[in-house]
Amino acid sequence: MSVRGSPVAGAIGLSGFARDLLDCLESHPHAISPKYFYDSAGSQLFERICDLPEYYLTRTEVSIFDLHVGEMAAAIGPGAEVVEFGAGSLRKARLLLDALAAPRRFVAIDISGEHLEASAAELRTLFPAVEVKSVEGDFTRLQSLVLGPPVGKRRVGFFPGSTIGNFTPEQAREFLSAAAVLLAGGGLLVGVDLVKDPRVLHAAYNDAAGVTAAFNRNLLTRANRELGSDFREDSFHHYAFYRAEKQRIEMHLISACAQEVSLCGRRFLLAEGESIHTESSQKYTITSFHALARQCGFHPRATWCDKQRYFSVHWLEAPI
Repeated sequence: MSVRGSPVAGAIGLSGFARDLLDCLESHPHAISPKYFYDSAGSQLFERICDLPEYYLTRTEVSIFDLHVGEMAAAIGPGAEVVEFGAGSLRKARLLLDALAAPRRFVAIDISGEHLEASAAELRTLFPAVEVKSVEGDFTRLQSLVLGPPVGKRRVGFFPGSTIGNFTPEQAREFLSAAAVLLAGGGLLVGVDLVKDPRVLHAAYNDAAGVTAAFNRNLLTRANRELGSDFREDSFHHYAFYRAEKQRIEMHLISACAQEVSLCGRRFLLAEGESIHTESSQKYTITSFHALARQCGFHPRATWCDKQRYFSVHWLEAPI
């Protein structure tokens, strides 16, 4: 890639999205955090992905909750404050709140504020006895979140959907270590996708309807709308594959031709075949995830799986 135009001095005044996308295009290989998928349109596209026949993750995790949510609620205990990291539709949050004994407060944290508030408003209607708070913020930076002291007997983190897989192993260690401090005296209920037949994984991220491809390209649509860039979405191929040696799915946008892109007053030349790495989805074994949790200060206490062992939900205690 070549770069044209003068540097943006210190990137002063630029949004986090603009700074990170500039860094992405200036660096090689090009990579950006998947958190930028989730504007309102991206969140709606992800809702559609969750209902696709190829995308086993959501329905499998929901089936685990349907069978075992009572056991999960018993592990959490009564009078808890629940903090969901990366709250989306809150579908699984409803299942959990239904099962919990006298939950005190539910705090939903997400980067997409508009989508989040609509979901939180629905929860307030369904659970009028529970204080529901929505926090627009980046849950990947737990140290920057201001939640105040716990409300209730203990603070419990809720992290479904295998979003933990979007972190690199190093990022996952940083997040879990910070979560163990934030949740001390409580714990974390977390969904984790498992290593399985690569054909199942490939189908989940390359659906026949092309919804995942649209979700991937929405990153460019969002950049054009919010940052004034001029990406041509139809000039990028959606490409997702399983990298076996790293036990992860990688999702990329591949430039279909040589093209120039404008961003924040700079011009970037993308060669034909050049890639922007937009997401990784790490897969774990139960043994490897328990080892990671222990390294970060948690005590694994219970694990629930579906019959095919496609997916797992873990209760991790966070000692004081």
